[in-house]
Amino acid sequence: MIEHFFQCPYCWEEISMLLDSSISYQLYVEDCEVCCNPIQLKVTFEDYELIGCDVCSIEQ
Repeated sequence: MIEHFFQCPYCWEEISMLLDSSISYQLYVEDCEVCCNPIQLKVTFEDYELIGCDVCSIEQ
């Protein structure tokens, strides 16, 4: 597991999440720990190294 910091697309606060580096591609939704809005994350690892993390809002 690695800790990754990014900016919430709703409230612009910096938040962090623990990411599982043993899974090469991940797509999931997490709520922002500050404003509670849903954030979609697309995470890519190669050889346990983070090579991509796309964070976007979910239109409601």
